[in-house]
Amino acid sequence: MITIRKMERGDAEVVQDMMRKFYTSPAVATNGSEEIFAANVANCLGGSSLVEGFVFVEGGQVIGYGITAQGYATEFGGECIWIEDIYIEAEYRGRGVGSKFIRHVKEFYPNKTLRLETEEDNSAAVNLYERFGFKRLPYLEMVCTGD
Repeated sequence: MITIRKMERGDAEVVQDMMRKFYTSPAVATNGSEEIFAANVANCLGGSSLVEGFVFVEGGQVIGYGITAQGYATEFGGECIWIEDIYIEAEYRGRGVGSKFIRHVKEFYPNKTLRLETEEDNSAAVNLYERFGFKRLPYLEMVCTGD
């Protein structure tokens, strides 16, 4: 049985290994860096009140992770939750882990607008998100990292 729990300190190394795989896959447009991976895990473990980290566990083994971030969207007039990362090890994909995580997020953050990004050609992810009621937004998102 697959369970979802909050990320713990002992999960840091395995989650960072998964981030290396995720951020070099076609599912993500950017490659990240060791500094970013370490910062993400540190923030999930209490370094930021805006971020929550979760791990997906089967038989005592971490098989994936998810990260959410809190925000506010003026276009929706309220708080929103960004699903930042969903990563599942290849051999566990297609077994409902992603669906279970989205249901978990909906229960954990009831009555919040959920947002996420995905690569348009990641059809498995797009289909999953659409099944949960996510709709495509018709605009280009841009970023400035403050460097």
